[in-house]
Amino acid sequence: MKKRIIWLGFVLLIGIFCGMIISSKLNLSSFVFSQNTSQSSVVPSFEGFRMEDAVINVANTTGKAVVSISTEHTTKISGGRRLYFGSPFGNSPFGEDEFFRRFFEDFFGEIPEREYKQIGLGSGVIIDPEGYILTNEHVVSEADKITVTLPDGREFKGEVKGQDARSDLAIIKINARNLPVAVLGDSDNLKIGQWVVAIGNPFGFALENPEPTVTAGVISALHRSLGRGPSRDRDYGDLIQTDAAINPGNSGGPLVNLKGEVVGINVAIFSTSGGYQGIGFAIPINNAKRIISKLIAGKKILYGWLGVTVQDLSEDMAKYFGLSGKNGVLVAKVLENSPAEKAGIKASDIIKEFDNKPINNVRELLSIVGKTEVGRRVRVVVLRDRKELTLDVSIGERPQDITQKTIEEVTAEDRWRGIKVSDLDSQTSRRFRIEDRKGVVVVDVEPGSPADNSGIIPGDVILEINRIPVEGVADYQRITKNLKGDVLIRTSRGYFLVKEGEE
Repeated sequence: MKKRIIWLGFVLLIGIFCGMIISSKLNLSSFVFSQNTSQSSVVPSFEGFRMEDAVINVANTTGKAVVSISTEHTTKISGGRRLYFGSPFGNSPFGEDEFFRRFFEDFFGEIPEREYKQIGLGSGVIIDPEGYILTNEHVVSEADKITVTLPDGREFKGEVKGQDARSDLAIIKINARNLPVAVLGDSDNLKIGQWVVAIGNPFGFALENPEPTVTAGVISALHRSLGRGPSRDRDYGDLIQTDAAINPGNSGGPLVNLKGEVVGINVAIFSTSGGYQGIGFAIPINNAKRIISKLIAGKKILYGWLGVTVQDLSEDMAKYFGLSGKNGVLVAKVLENSPAEKAGIKASDIIKEFDNKPINNVRELLSIVGKTEVGRRVRVVVLRDRKELTLDVSIGERPQDITQKTIEEVTAEDRWRGIKVSDLDSQTSRRFRIEDRKGVVVVDVEPGSPADNSGIIPGDVILEINRIPVEGVADYQRITKNLKGDVLIRTSRGYFLVKEGEE
């Protein structure tokens, strides 16, 4: 019995020993410890500390190259006009009346013009130690005086070396040397969700502090388009969207990655209140890098021009043209004497390739055409009547102002698929602000009609129906009289597919 107990004790010791060995091999004790600590720990991860350190590093390095820009622009306002607008009549119909103008002059005398100073605030980033600063064109546009304040409080007079309204970029110069410089990164490699830091001086002068403000967020989207700016000269067609807070005064400041590299220039916010609402936009820095040297040299920035109005393909439109997908852009209009017209491109052509690069949408085409060197011949592949054609186009210089012509003609009451049209007489042209001479204007669209469902709206000018030109109401009535099935309508805004429906 005694031997049996000793033997069992020996076996038990061996079992404990073996268990310890197995436990050490599998690291079970450390596994249990890590589970316990992970459940009770509230300390941020190591990656969290790296993120915090990265933002601090960006603020301490790139932040030193961010400046405040204050501008002054003096405008003259007629004393007489100011008196009128400040008068009890307000915006009354008497405002432009000669009698009332003389009445005020007789009693008060002719009031001289007065000068008013408009103050602007913005930001910029130093890109050269000799004092060259990159900012937005709209920050310094029409400025009579530019004052640049460094983060250390020093102030300098700024001089515009070069500016380009279309890209909304400008270079200003200050008389200083050995300045801290920001490193320009690569915006082509950005990814949605990537952390970025916006640096600038929102309300900086109001806060009486020259040091820039730092806000962090992520890239919310890429290749965002805001269309034309208020001046119609600026084209915001390829922007970075971020939720890093951007406020008035941030314009011209840098958007920076966590390496401290500038990846964008802050340009705009989307807001219903005028304040920050989580949607800000920046110009990709690679767009700026392409023209910085020319801006510094004061050269005019040239943009390639094809001379067409284009639109994206809808699913219905793609089916109409016999396409398997929506890739490509539809030519809605070819401008007279444009490179496109000279090369043989026609309305209703579908551009599939430009300079050996596939074209998927309007944004891609506008971007690649604008970046193409003026005078260069490129290969353009179009689809016409379901056949592929290759055309050689000599890219022109985009005109400063592309104007169209005005009009005159008669009226019709007939509706076709919910559309009521009129000839383009001078009264109708003024009403809808139309400049075309040919075609008929849509004056009314019946709600829920095939035309309404297609997207046609009052004010559209119908130029073609099923590729047959429409010169006036008589043509319109003749063409639509016996039409059946889906109908392709070309308007001043592009193409629309009006489906057959119950009349």
